[in-house]
Amino acid sequence: MSTQPSRSIVLTAMAFLLASGQAVFCQQKAVQQYTIEQFLKTTSFAGASFSHDNSKILVSSDSTGVFNAYSIDIETGTMTALTDSKKDSIFAISYFPNDDRFFYTSDQGGNELNHVYVHMNDGTSQDMTPGEDLKASFAGWSCDDSKFYITTNERDPRFFDVYEYDAGDFTRAMIYQNDDGYFPGGISPDGQLIALTKVETRDNSDVFIFDRQDKSTRCVTPHEGDISHSPADFTPDSKSLLITTDKESEFQYLVQIDLTSGDQKQIAKFDWDISGAGFSKHGKYFEVNVNEDAKTRVLLYEYPSMQEIDLPQIQGASISSTSLSRDETRVAMYATSGRMPSDLFYYDFTDKPARQLTRSLNPEINPDDLVDGDVVRFKSFDGLEIPGIVYLPHSATEANKAPALVWVHGGPGGQSTLGYRGLIQYLVNHGYAIYAINNRGSSGYGKTFQQLDDQKHGEGDLDDCVSSKSMLIGTGKVDPDRIGIIGGSYGGYMVCAAMAFRPEEFKVGVDIFGVTNWARTVQNIPPWWEAQRKSLEKELGDFDDTEYFRKISPLFHAENIKHPMMVLQGANDPRVIKAESDDMVEAVRQNGVSVEYLVFDDEGHGFRKKQNQLRGYQAILNFCEKYLAPEKE
Repeated sequence: MSTQPSRSIVLTAMAFLLASGQAVFCQQKAVQQYTIEQFLKTTSFAGASFSHDNSKILVSSDSTGVFNAYSIDIETGTMTALTDSKKDSIFAISYFPNDDRFFYTSDQGGNELNHVYVHMNDGTSQDMTPGEDLKASFAGWSCDDSKFYITTNERDPRFFDVYEYDAGDFTRAMIYQNDDGYFPGGISPDGQLIALTKVETRDNSDVFIFDRQDKSTRCVTPHEGDISHSPADFTPDSKSLLITTDKESEFQYLVQIDLTSGDQKQIAKFDWDISGAGFSKHGKYFEVNVNEDAKTRVLLYEYPSMQEIDLPQIQGASISSTSLSRDETRVAMYATSGRMPSDLFYYDFTDKPARQLTRSLNPEINPDDLVDGDVVRFKSFDGLEIPGIVYLPHSATEANKAPALVWVHGGPGGQSTLGYRGLIQYLVNHGYAIYAINNRGSSGYGKTFQQLDDQKHGEGDLDDCVSSKSMLIGTGKVDPDRIGIIGGSYGGYMVCAAMAFRPEEFKVGVDIFGVTNWARTVQNIPPWWEAQRKSLEKELGDFDDTEYFRKISPLFHAENIKHPMMVLQGANDPRVIKAESDDMVEAVRQNGVSVEYLVFDDEGHGFRKKQNQLRGYQAILNFCEKYLAPEKE
């Protein structure tokens, strides 16, 4: 099945400008500009777990400035705070099956060493994973709700073991000791089988089954060559396993494996990746998520007939995720668009239409003043078609050309997707065009496209960013002399690489915790990444090849940088350590180039707290206004 979203536009730069004899995007209109404080009054929501009596939904929200757990009354929409952290973000996971206790996870200042906690009925919390320097995650409930599962690397920081807990007294037992570098996946409904992934590289992986009864581990996806396999979910009878694979395909599709005979049959396949699939609590429904041209498409089926269920339409938005109640009678759904942050909707299968439970956009902001992104492709330097998402400000015209920023996602191998992003809307609202490029090496466009930057970072991927300038200029609404580049993590690396290796191309660079010295970064990867070391080496290069990493590391070529930069960094970042930014800032300053540097002492790899977002986002706009503003006559 091949479907292309109606908003997807595949045009050359000239056709993009001239299509239908008029501008493709929004006409100029009077737009109110909003402060960063107004944008940050918009609330973020995440997660959805129904209470035992289906009267409430458990969510996380940053309405106080820090993420905490809340319950939302389904009938009234009233939101009640359940935790009150002032420091570390709390992310709710799941209500208990028979009372109002719930699980949540939290780390320490963004260090990614998450623990799993139970919030008790008396308001206290109990750490299910006590200890130092460990990372843990909740792995689901047993079918009869008498037990739950947690994975933790407390025994060996490199690998995650699986523990089974008694839901009554919280006593636990290790049910899988991981000595071979597998990634634990789902646990069968009968509790006897554990799905495991063995990653050789990103393009070559196998699925194994561990049997608790005889302690055996066997491969259920034997193959030759590079084929990716990943477990999705066990069937309700525990007799089969659903996996995604790209065997003889550019995209991931869904296969069911009979665990007795080994027979396989295709369940679902699209001209895009299936990004996830799973059953409801008792197996009545089956959900499939498709990464369709930078947007999640959610499909819900009755099982085993596989008859598709019509989910309600949300005007002006698309459903991005769902969560079904334990009794399978109702569903919570998140929906989003470029002008609508993710909001939670409630739908009873016997009661239509869906009801909106949250309204996250600050009511002071008129959504008509915001901009929907449009998928736009262009021909890069070598003729390869590159996708991305364009956001043109309402004020941009041929007579009033806008400054622009090329936005590079994280990764490597990430993807910019359609939907609301506060910083992008803030910048666009203040007159900046944004192109969120999905350069070669991005996920979502087939495995061949994703492999194009393997061990070639800072080459073709960077030239895609440079080539995208021509597309922006070709709109007739972007000033060719006022184009910068911005990105975080791998995107931050691309910013620094652009400034060092293509020093004439971008007038400014905004680096958000980007890698600057690859040799140091790969030697300091978190210990729990050990099981995917070979995969990272195939993507990035031999970790011991310091000469190659020095060649592609902007830090060692900072003398080439000519244009102003801004750098933002979390002090507790375990992935891109603070020294990466410290050294880059010092090197550029020694070169006599202006660098503005912001460090957030209570953040890690990403800025979760609103007070830090306010400081950082305002500083980014001020920096762009200083160096990308039109020259005064």
